[in-house]
Amino acid sequence: MAQPVRIPFASSRRGTIGLEWELALVDVDSGDLRQVASTVLDALRPPEASEHPYVKQELLLNTVEVVSGVNETVDGAARDLERAIGEIRAVTDPLRVELMCAGTHPFARWNQQKVTDKQRYATLIDRTQWWGRQMLIYGVHVHVGIEDRDKVLPIMRALLTVFAHLQSLSASSPFWGGDTTGYASNRALMFQQLPTAGLPFQFPSWAELEQYVGDMQHTGVIDDFTEVRWDIRPSPRFGTLEVRICDGTPTMLELRALAALVHCLVEHFSSELDAGRELPTMPTWFVQENKWRSARYGMDAIVILDAEGNEELVTDSVAGWLTVLAPVAERLGCAEDLDGVRTILRKGASYQRQRAAARRAGGSLGAVVDSLVREMRAGRPL
Repeated sequence: MAQPVRIPFASSRRGTIGLEWELALVDVDSGDLRQVASTVLDALRPPEASEHPYVKQELLLNTVEVVSGVNETVDGAARDLERAIGEIRAVTDPLRVELMCAGTHPFARWNQQKVTDKQRYATLIDRTQWWGRQMLIYGVHVHVGIEDRDKVLPIMRALLTVFAHLQSLSASSPFWGGDTTGYASNRALMFQQLPTAGLPFQFPSWAELEQYVGDMQHTGVIDDFTEVRWDIRPSPRFGTLEVRICDGTPTMLELRALAALVHCLVEHFSSELDAGRELPTMPTWFVQENKWRSARYGMDAIVILDAEGNEELVTDSVAGWLTVLAPVAERLGCAEDLDGVRTILRKGASYQRQRAAARRAGGSLGAVVDSLVREMRAGRPL
């Protein structure tokens, strides 16, 4: 057994929130992806700075990532993203490039995409080969500040009991390379093919997490903790729990809703710990099954709720959680954003809207891209 690696957890204010949103750059005329991220990033880079504070480079040249600062509320983080997107559009509009987001592009081909010229990406592709080159996927990451390191792993384990709820609500990748996959979130099952990606281990203690990292570094699997790409992971550098479950979301309304749901769930579980109550957990085999069910069936998934194996339609369970979390949302100042979850329940998740757009257009996936671009501009499901 290797020496454990000490992982300090940064000091962070409880309940602070930060957002990351990966956006595709698509051609106005063809709807296909455009490899112009470098042009966009160069145009936005402030003088004497290495990069824009809120617009970041990603693995592929068809992608930019917008990130927020550290905020007290979902609204504050969302406004950071809106400002950044406004700056991006000032560059992309003259290029006849639109912004779009979904877990996957409906018809773009992975083997036609260019990788950003950066050593960490070259190393990733060299190691992961065919699977790594196929990572033509987009996601949303939500960071929530945790004030006490001892809370991080219990809250992470508790979030695995509602993993499927977040994946079903955000599912937006029913198409892949021009094919209909039959899955609500094809991205979920694609991404877990990378080493260290997928569901996290349910470590009972921080010391065991440090042992895991020591073993992974000793055997050359990772160079540092940032290469652990779990669907939920501690982010020790920021003092946050990072929830990476969600497919890329097409609209600001949905982004706010999903961020509010994560924010409230983390605060709810944190308050339960404060009250001395034990947080819920589920066996790994139930969590794995829930991930598959929500990826396959989305809003029609019957999910496993608890260690006893009780089950419920995911949309009914989400509705129940909204009642539980209502007072938490009031405390966090995100009640209106959390109510956006009801809009998703009413109008359907993105994968459902994409399928409907394709049906209306006789199967045209170009029409699906058009609908995603229009929703991104409108900021809400259409």
